[in-house]
Amino acid sequence: MYQSIANDEFYQKQKKKLLSILDVREKEEFASGHIPNAHNLPLSQLSLCSDKLNKNTSYYVICQSGRRSAQACTFLSSHGYQVTNVMGGMSTWKGQIE
Repeated sequence: MYQSIANDEFYQKQKKKLLSILDVREKEEFASGHIPNAHNLPLSQLSLCSDKLNKNTSYYVICQSGRRSAQACTFLSSHGYQVTNVMGGMSTWKGQIE
């Protein structure tokens, strides 16, 4: 099972510390704006590319609304990864998008 974090709490946490953030939106969505330092790993490619992730790293997973990130967290946690779903996703992100 995985953890979840409210968007406000996530925002405050990432301001204080460099977090490992996975953005599971498609490449076009990511290109239109994303959280600084986030890595794009689209949900559609997750099963093919998840072996590139480090099982000793805690990842914060975000998408547009929280639905795809929850799916990604379910998949990743079942494969031994430490993941936290960012609830509300980019639709409620309050930080500056770059």
